Amino acid sequence: MSFLQRRAAPLLRPSTASLRCKRQTSSLAAALKDHAPIDVHPEVEEALAHGRPVVALETTIVTHGMPYPANLETARSVESNVRKAGAIPATIGLIEGRVKIGLEPHELERLADVRKNTSVVKLSRRDIGPAIALKRDGGTTCSATLIFSALAGIKVFSTGGLGGVHRGAESTMDISADLHELTRCPVGLVSAGVKSILDIGRTLEYLETLGVPVVSYGPTDDFPAFYSRRSGFKSPWRVEDPVSAARVLHTQKQIGMSNGALFAVPIPEEYEAVGQELQRAVEQAVLESEANGVSRRGKEATPWLLKRVGELTAGKSLASNIALIENTALVGGQIAVAYSQLAKERHTKPSHPHVVQSSPSPAADASSATTKVEELQPAKLVIVGSAAVDITARADPVPGATGSNNNLHTTAPGVVALTAGGVGRNVAEAAHRILTSYSKDHSSVTALVSPIGDDPFGQLLVSETKQVGLRTDGFINVSKARTAVCNMVLDSAGGLIGGVADMDVIRTLDAAKIIDVLEKHSPNLLAMDANMSHETLKSLVLYANKRNIRTFFEPTSVPKSTAIFPAVAAALNAASIEQAPVTFATPNVLELAHMYREACASPLELTAHRYWWQVIDEMGLGPEFRMELDQLARRSAFDGDDVRTGNLSFLVDNGIAQMAINLLPFFQHLVIKCGERGLIAAFRVSGEQAVSSAWATHSSNVFARQIVARSRSGRSVVVFKHFPAVQVAEDKIVNVTGAGDSLVGSMLATLTQNPTAFEEPEALDGLVAQAQLAAVYTLQSEHAVSPRLSTLADL
Repeated sequence: MSFLQRRAAPLLRPSTASLRCKRQTSSLAAALKDHAPIDVHPEVEEALAHGRPVVALETTIVTHGMPYPANLETARSVESNVRKAGAIPATIGLIEGRVKIGLEPHELERLADVRKNTSVVKLSRRDIGPAIALKRDGGTTCSATLIFSALAGIKVFSTGGLGGVHRGAESTMDISADLHELTRCPVGLVSAGVKSILDIGRTLEYLETLGVPVVSYGPTDDFPAFYSRRSGFKSPWRVEDPVSAARVLHTQKQIGMSNGALFAVPIPEEYEAVGQELQRAVEQAVLESEANGVSRRGKEATPWLLKRVGELTAGKSLASNIALIENTALVGGQIAVAYSQLAKERHTKPSHPHVVQSSPSPAADASSATTKVEELQPAKLVIVGSAAVDITARADPVPGATGSNNNLHTTAPGVVALTAGGVGRNVAEAAHRILTSYSKDHSSVTALVSPIGDDPFGQLLVSETKQVGLRTDGFINVSKARTAVCNMVLDSAGGLIGGVADMDVIRTLDAAKIIDVLEKHSPNLLAMDANMSHETLKSLVLYANKRNIRTFFEPTSVPKSTAIFPAVAAALNAASIEQAPVTFATPNVLELAHMYREACASPLELTAHRYWWQVIDEMGLGPEFRMELDQLARRSAFDGDDVRTGNLSFLVDNGIAQMAINLLPFFQHLVIKCGERGLIAAFRVSGEQAVSSAWATHSSNVFARQIVARSRSGRSVVVFKHFPAVQVAEDKIVNVTGAGDSLVGSMLATLTQNPTAFEEPEALDGLVAQAQLAAVYTLQSEHAVSPRLSTLADL
């Protein structure tokens, strides 16, 4: 037994009485019921109530760790980094004797301005009761922040450095309360190790004695030393991604463990170079503290040492300190998001149709939903399309077998998952999540219109739609019809063996019933997927054009991509040059090619229509456009200028640009999905709008990946712009089926808030950036639509 274990043993050995009396687990609800002086910020309260990711942040670094105003700026930056990761920050502090779990901006400023607020105290476990009773202001240390995090049910806490065993503890027994708190609080503490002013080796030894998992976060098992990425000590465990870290916490919760875990995140590499210089300053400051007696003043020692290190390094330590806390905040946010997803999956385990609980028929349920939403405002965005139940059966691997267990011709053990899906439903959920992330007032802005049958699958769709907060008054019950179901059987490698798609209900939906719903809403934007019949799409496009409602078409698949063409043909005679029959469409490159071929060669002969020629003449594209297109084609398809990874030559070689331009008379705005090569926005602005549009003052810029072509009359502007894809590591991709739906849903959310987003260059950049991020979130999620979309407004 080491010296530390010997000294710690009396502290760790419980009395007989304590063995007989199990400690009661605290809860925020119980504390509030007992009128505890605790205020939970509404944003934090709402996030916790709905299982959304939250990250706790301490305030001692604000009150005692940095000078003003750097402390305030850092606190704001740290909160921002948590939001960038998709989580909600909960900065914890004490204001006039009340515990604040989540601070208002003015409360954070109050704690930060230590020049005016000189009496603010540093709060550890021992100080909480007295400070509250005496109505003091206080900054929470790691230990106090852990206590309030656990009380509130927050699972992740990000900080700069953990307290630990002080140098000379073999004689003074000066050990931070932070370490013991990790044995009591089931919270993941994310830090850059322990403060380098401490005895790191003995701190790790003590954590082992206490039974607290120490996990290095990164490519090596080196335990970081605050300012340096390596302390010379190793961690017993290592993870490299937020999901693995979240699983550690989630597993401990599942088996009822009451302790937390320490995740040690090294400082960013660019700060490693000054780490040695800072460590020399640390050693000098420690020697000075021992000589002047500060080292024996308990909680005063750490702030003095950090301040002295800052003086000795002429402020370099402050820059490193800020960098490491900003970094741990980002990592903590990512772990919190991953934990939230794991927790939700636990409550949404795969189920089977026969276990769907009995409830009123979909007709009654939809009717009931309608009654409940009568007081809601009419929807601004209506999405008409398929809502389906997806049943996925995946076989388990056969031990010792090679390949993926194909063609077994028998039943096999595996996993059967049942989830809500369908293009229209997924797009509606994505748009709803994003719109409500901007404001709760947008909860009724999005309406999904889709048919369902009088069966358990219909009940499931209504129930799942309610669960995400989306209104259900757009479901249309079709008597004696079957709710749409897509049943897929996968091998153990995830490959499709076969399946059955029962989607007839969407094609039998009467357009008149849809229009009845539209009349109740009078939307500004009508989105349609291609699963409906030609006649239904035609009726909807003509209805929208008569009422100046913008239309958005999602082609869904190559065969279905031309389902909109009868509607386009029917609208051409009444269409104006300034406004195409369909306002927006989002084909991929294969769908675009199919649409172009059909527009030229089908019996509808769309490109032979007088309207098509009028618009092409109005655009007036000449040799200059072709020359700029050739220049753009030589640019890299990816961020940066390295064409070795692939260029944009496919725009010319495969005729993508030509096909897009030829379809602009029918679709005012095209967003072409090019896979790993990004997105192309091709659109036209005509008439008076062309004169007043912001694009009228912009020019082509190959380096900005955009071509802006104006007609001689100035009454037509054509924009052709490339947006590189956001790169995602292949091992981070979980699900590829819903990313396109999330992309479209995000665009619809932006266009609902800003109808002229395409006509404003900066707004267009923002629209695409958010849409690409939404797609990435869903790529990295097991859900058809990532729950993280509900946090996009924070970014």
